[in-house]
Amino acid sequence: MLSDPTVVEHSQRIAELAVTAKLPTAFQRRESVLAGGLFSYGGSIPNQYRYAALYVDRILKGTKPAELPVEQPTKFELVINLKTAKALGISLPLTLLARADEVIE
Repeated sequence: MLSDPTVVEHSQRIAELAVTAKLPTAFQRRESVLAGGLFSYGGSIPNQYRYAALYVDRILKGTKPAELPVEQPTKFELVINLKTAKALGISLPLTLLARADEVIE
């Protein structure tokens, strides 16, 4: 699922419908996994806010916005919901769980 405002707002309902239909879900934001999605993998939102603050600081100090480089996330987070995996009958490898930044049980 994309990180669209509508998807974020309705993450819980989407996750509920997906579990009912026995469909695994992949999101971009951690909050969607907390709402019941199977897993998320995407850029760290708090880290992106820090970079945004640095951009604002540089602009307020006189740097022209056109002179600032376009940056992409450098820190990505993998969050897995074991409760949802169990409801879907999915067994996840221990190596995947070990690599996750957060596992919700």
